[in-house]
Order: sequence, then structure tokens, then C-alpha cells
Amino acid sequence: MSTIRLKNIKIYAFHGCLIEEGKIGSDYLVNLSVKADLTHAAKSDELNDTVDYVHLQKIVKVEMAKRSKLLEHVGQRIIDSIFTQLELVTSVKVTVAKVNPPIGGDVAEVSVTMKAKR
Repeated sequence: MSTIRLKNIKIYAFHGCLIEEGKIGSDYLVNLSVKADLTHAAKSDELNDTVDYVHLQKIVKVEMAKRSKLLEHVGQRIIDSIFTQLELVTSVKVTVAKVNPPIGGDVAEVSVTMKAKR
């Protein structure tokens, strides 16, 4: 099994339970790791035989654009979309981090990491 990782995808989004978060938005970092059998792609050298990381990034971008109250909800949508759109993927690990969260203290980020297997 091989791993494809996308590190620190920077996205501005509007997630959170507070009304202000939905209006003002904030910066997010998404880290994504997927596992798939890439043996055929390694031999064929064809994009159709692998998991296209551009496609992965688009899935993250689309799901992050849909407002949610909870980072868990966003993470699950990303996982579900990957499994629906990319048959080669056998497992997904995604971390969604809110940078400088409005929690009344000096916190660099809060994050939720979720994992799933097909």
C-alpha cells in the first residue's frame, strides 16, 4: 500500500458555532493522507492509474466551502467525498485545523483528525 499526502492546504472558510465565524471566517489548514495500491501506476506512468492529488485538493476545497458548525462534520464530508469519487483509495486520514481560533486565549490552532477505511 502506498501513501499520498497533501500538507498544509491553506483555505479561508466560515466554519464554527458562533454567528460571527459564519460572517467573518478564518484561516484553516488541512492535512490529508490517503492510502492506495499504486503498483500499476508505478509501472504504467499514467495519471489515470493513480490517485490524482489535484483531484484530492479540489475535494478538500469544495467541502471546506460548505459551512459547518463543527470541524468533525467537515472532516467526515471530505472522507465521504474521497471514497465516493476515488475508487483506488482504501483509507483516508484528514486533519482540519482552525488557525487562531476565537476561544479567549492565545492558541495557535485547534484541529480535529479523522480516519476511515473502506
